[in-house]
Amino acid sequence: MTAAADQPTRLAVVDDEAVARKRLAEAFARDGYAVEAYGDAEGFLARAGEAPFDVVLLDWRLPGLDGLEALSRLKKLATQAEAILVTGHGGLDTAIEAIKRGAFHFVAKPFKLAEIRSLVRAAADKAALGRENRCLRQALREQSGLESMIGASVSMREVFELIRKIAPVGCNVLIEGASGTGKALAARAIHRLSPRRDQAFVSFNCGAFAEDLIASELFGHERGAFTGAAATRVGLLESAGGGTVFLDEIGEMPLSMQVKLLHVIQERQILRVGGTKPIDLDIRVVAATNRDLKQEVARGLFREDLYYRLNVVGLRLPRLAERQDDIPLLARHFLDKYSLLFHKSVSGIDAAAMRILAQYGFPGNVRELENIVERAVALCDGDILGEADLPRDLRQMDFASLEGDRLESLTAMERRHIARVLERAGRNKGLAAQILDIPRTTLWRKLKQYGLD
Repeated sequence: MTAAADQPTRLAVVDDEAVARKRLAEAFARDGYAVEAYGDAEGFLARAGEAPFDVVLLDWRLPGLDGLEALSRLKKLATQAEAILVTGHGGLDTAIEAIKRGAFHFVAKPFKLAEIRSLVRAAADKAALGRENRCLRQALREQSGLESMIGASVSMREVFELIRKIAPVGCNVLIEGASGTGKALAARAIHRLSPRRDQAFVSFNCGAFAEDLIASELFGHERGAFTGAAATRVGLLESAGGGTVFLDEIGEMPLSMQVKLLHVIQERQILRVGGTKPIDLDIRVVAATNRDLKQEVARGLFREDLYYRLNVVGLRLPRLAERQDDIPLLARHFLDKYSLLFHKSVSGIDAAAMRILAQYGFPGNVRELENIVERAVALCDGDILGEADLPRDLRQMDFASLEGDRLESLTAMERRHIARVLERAGRNKGLAAQILDIPRTTLWRKLKQYGLD
């Protein structure tokens, strides 16, 4: 039993009966715990102040200081310790008082060793969850200026370091990454850490508008420039004066508009649609894409000169499968977010549920994890989010992974995965294609191939 990968769970046995104390200490030492035994509360509390324990088996009747008072003092020394109060006396009122003072559980003598082992194991799991949560939250606090981006893995620390370096410089940045990896959050972090932080941050999705509307949205138009232009309209680029323009899904921009955008970046001037007088711009451009723009350039679908204008510094965001160490941190972040939003008191995720999340591949990346946790919090009836609160297909996938002899072909795996993503996307083929990171035409072909259309 370990508290971390390289550190055994620290267990204290506090009992004035020498035989019982020795028997329990030897049993738990065989189970892999780092056990220390004490015959009185004072000696135990002195040691707990020097080196905190994870779990404490605390007898109620002790010479001098009794178990209840020892429990109260323990919580002041090390609130993370989980205490199990053991007694041969007392009833329901005694148990209630013990829980009020912070006991993890209350058990009456005589007890079976299997019973106390189960309680200690559960207490150790809770202590480990609390310790990990504190470590992860500390990592968050250390990310000054990057609070909206969650991660403590090596790959994300590299991303944070690069953002800190490029944010003050003012150069254009190209952010690349699959859908759901947090490209918009990275763009906002760059803006927030830059000298332009007090000016506007304007976001534009290049794939959300028809080609004939992009120019009007970005550059604005003069009155009478086209039918329906009853008044002069300032475009998004002009409205971002002094700030940052975030061009999301830049790979979706038509070639005709790429030429115009290149001119804007080079000259730092725009012409409103229907206008004749150039307007000077003071903006920083941050672009993002889930495509491989180098391949798009090679295929003639993206201008090479615009690519190099945008990609002064490139920033790649890893998939969630590449940063699995961050899954517990992200899951708890979303748990807190939706517990508050839904007015619920869900305060943690149990070990079984966290194990399932940690083993899943998340084709939809962080966005998919957020969706799963949001759903689980909405359905959770207790204070701890458990395995039963997760989607059924996720639980079944985990159980299937434990059956070592159960193998299937790549074709069967692909069909099952596409079907699951399509269902999760609400049968929205466009969204499913984004999550799978494949062209929509490829998805349509596979749906027909596997009889899923």
